Amino acid sequence: MTGLAIAFVLVAAFAHAGWNYLSKRAAGGTAFIWLFASMSVLIYLPLACWIVFIQQPVIGWHQLAFMVGSAALHSLYFILLDKGYTVGDLSLVYPLARGTGPMLSTIAAIVFLGEQPSLIALLGAGLIGLGIIIMTGNPLEIKKTAAYKPIFFAILCGTVIAAYTISDKLAVSTFLIPPLLLDWSANLGRTCMLTPYAFRNWNSIKEQWKIHKLEILGVAILCPLAYILVLSAMVFSPVSYIAPAREISILIGTFMGAKFLAEKNIKLRLAGATAILCGLAALSVG
Repeated sequence: MTGLAIAFVLVAAFAHAGWNYLSKRAAGGTAFIWLFASMSVLIYLPLACWIVFIQQPVIGWHQLAFMVGSAALHSLYFILLDKGYTVGDLSLVYPLARGTGPMLSTIAAIVFLGEQPSLIALLGAGLIGLGIIIMTGNPLEIKKTAAYKPIFFAILCGTVIAAYTISDKLAVSTFLIPPLLLDWSANLGRTCMLTPYAFRNWNSIKEQWKIHKLEILGVAILCPLAYILVLSAMVFSPVSYIAPAREISILIGTFMGAKFLAEKNIKLRLAGATAILCGLAALSVG
């Protein structure tokens, strides 16, 4: 990866961990998702308009299909993530979801996109995966019935991450959809998809806005920012490098879970963090 790509990924990691922490703290369900998607559409509207009218990107049927597909996949992702945070810890759901995603993304990039990462880079991706597995906690604890739900939602979430990572990589690199416009259209699509729910449950919408206004605005700003930076890095860097490297956010998110939410298994988290750092070093060398 280039220095610019690494810078994009690091900033995106802090933004991504930040909005996940805010989402976990709110755990506001579909009403929360609709609110922050709507706010994102409004906040990033001027930039989206600037891209459309000044840059004038080509938006044909292929581009529209990818934009609609991205909106659907990201909507499913946020719903699954919210359900995971409702029943599980940030430091369990976040590492497992983020770890499943890049591992599947790397495999899919090799199989479907023809990318050929070096052996060292593959070793780095494997170490990151190992670290994430360690960070999920005691395997004996996971066998308990109460632990199955968050793990189930996290793995489903990670699978969706792999799907939208590959789809969005093609959208920005092959079909040349500007990253900010792709993310903005995904938020617009999610807002439209969930608007019928919002109208039927307007009291929940008002309650979430009253209680979690700051969290809603924080996610509305940080969530698109994180993904726009990642998509921008994907324009000129292989997805099989970007997808695992961005997962340094796991370290940040785990720290937030331990520090601000008083979550447990700190020793296992540190062991996992060590493996992830070694993996990131191998990715940089590779």
